[in-house]
Amino acid sequence: MNCPKCGTQNPDDAQVCTSCKSQLTQPPGPTETVQVKTSRIAIASFVLAILSPFAFFLAAILGIKTLAITSIFTAMLALILGIISLVQIGLSAGRVTGKAFVSIGIAILAVFFSLMFLQTVLPRTRSVAFRMVCGSNLSGIGRAMLIYANDYDSALPRAGGRDTIWQPKINNWKADNRIDAFGLKRDGTGGSATISSSLYLLIKYAEIMPKSFICDKETRSTEFKPAKYGVRDKEPEAFWDFGPEPSKHCSYSYHIPYCPYPLSTASSDPGMAVAADRNPWLDPSTDTTGFKWDDQTKTGGRENIKGYQKGNAGPHQREGQNVLFLDNHVSFEKQSFCGVNDDNIYTYWDGTDIRQGAPPVISSQPADKLDSLLVNDPPLNNSK
Repeated sequence: MNCPKCGTQNPDDAQVCTSCKSQLTQPPGPTETVQVKTSRIAIASFVLAILSPFAFFLAAILGIKTLAITSIFTAMLALILGIISLVQIGLSAGRVTGKAFVSIGIAILAVFFSLMFLQTVLPRTRSVAFRMVCGSNLSGIGRAMLIYANDYDSALPRAGGRDTIWQPKINNWKADNRIDAFGLKRDGTGGSATISSSLYLLIKYAEIMPKSFICDKETRSTEFKPAKYGVRDKEPEAFWDFGPEPSKHCSYSYHIPYCPYPLSTASSDPGMAVAADRNPWLDPSTDTTGFKWDDQTKTGGRENIKGYQKGNAGPHQREGQNVLFLDNHVSFEKQSFCGVNDDNIYTYWDGTDIRQGAPPVISSQPADKLDSLLVNDPPLNNSK
């Protein structure tokens, strides 16, 4: 190293010239201080990520839709700001921090969006699963009806006698014979029978089990077990109905057999509805007020359903009903007017619009052989 003052050659590591004693190297200057700051965008993202789920669940409790929608947009904004802050931090060469805020915020949002997804999807998935089980029950009932019809001259199950009338309770469900069970005269005429007692013939003669008549979506219906009513020494096929309260043990409606137009596999139209979920007009838990087949407007309140859905069965959120047709296929129908010629399967035709019809009562009858009228026994304290 040459001295810049006198030109003397000095060792490379010398700091002072050996000749003139001049300083050969400059002392290090003051170190530049780098100021590190936390990203305000990251902080904003973190705060919004905390507020959004809180606002959403508060909206769910209070039933405020606008607040729920706002919370979702807030969560999306928090996610966007989090991404922007990560880019900012990455380009700052260590001058900006805040990754911890972003990481925690994104974790909160991930949990929030997951809960929202589960809240939306799981009930729907469960609903579809219940619908499929219910449809499977009706398929089994349909197969049993074919077996029964094959043994009884193509006629579908009909309890009682030739001119038995429909009543919500039979004479004696534990009777030893048909005469006593339905209160028939000795010549087999007269008497009364329930809708469920006709279906119960499938248990007696077609080897179907009582649990097949329960829709899992109907929490108030339970499988018929004779032991519940104090009978423990007989099998279910020994009886004539689903106990003393049949409406509690049968979830399905059935085309009324006590009428001039009972169904037959030999002579009835294959498009006739045979059985389905409960008739909403005979189900106290289902509100049919305001039903109109062509009404697409939504009602307010907790149900928030369209006017035509007021005519659908209750168990499947009024979205429709599983229906068994005479050709033995089962389908989930979104409207109740799914019979022959758009006939409403839950009402009887009163000469007006066939898709609307008139609500049934115990004494109702189909208008003709193409008028499906699926009914079920109302609760004993609600019979009409």
